[in-house]
Amino acid sequence: MYMRLVNTKLKPDGLERMKSYYNEEILPSLQQTAGCLYASLMQNALQPEEILSMTLWDSQSNADLYEQSGLFGRLMEGAKPFFAESSEWRIQLTKDMTLEYAPIPDDPTVSSFNVSVASDTEKLAPKGKLFNMYLRIVSVKLKPGKLEEYKRVYESEIIPALRATKGCRHAYLTTPKTGNNEATSVTLWESRVDADAYEQGGLFAQLLEKTKHLYSELFQWKMHLDNLHRGQAATSEDVQVHGYTVVTGRSFQ
Repeated sequence: MYMRLVNTKLKPDGLERMKSYYNEEILPSLQQTAGCLYASLMQNALQPEEILSMTLWDSQSNADLYEQSGLFGRLMEGAKPFFAESSEWRIQLTKDMTLEYAPIPDDPTVSSFNVSVASDTEKLAPKGKLFNMYLRIVSVKLKPGKLEEYKRVYESEIIPALRATKGCRHAYLTTPKTGNNEATSVTLWESRVDADAYEQGGLFAQLLEKTKHLYSELFQWKMHLDNLHRGQAATSEDVQVHGYTVVTGRSFQ
């Protein structure tokens, strides 16, 4: 299975218009696209102007064909009126030799991942009630050569723990196409309350403990500093956790 994430920011009044466009244009188009299993529009829980579109595919080849066909570009073009304008400005000289200032729009960021491990291989994409569900994305940087061991631990220990946790519907372990030492866990929850209970109840910390010996040398150094100084050192390779509320979505299976 294959996952694509499209991230962008909206104008202050853009969410409802984007939701309508997603329901009326994007979802019907994806439903007719070969290989697309699931699509959903989500809003960042801490930064409401940021949205994320997640699609799940049966193969990378079908996801690539979707982009190469031009359909993805046409759908993004239709959504442009809702996108926020960048804080960057372009300055250019017009034909009559006057300076013209224009905002530079932020282009959506597209990330693609191979799904290495899924919690339920028979039901790869969510079904049933999707609205108001909650998505957590946890990214970790690993030591070189430790990805396969991380996959084994995720499948043998983390997946069973998540299956037994109230409210967890699906879990996926993904790795980027570039093949670097990064792994991303994507979990889908019945509600943010369930996801917060999982984190605040200590289970999330316990599962991190099972894998922290596989994290990058820089992260190991950070943990050493934290133990020495009883503080929180920050590095570029810290565990990254992001949460999103599902605005709308549909399974095509």
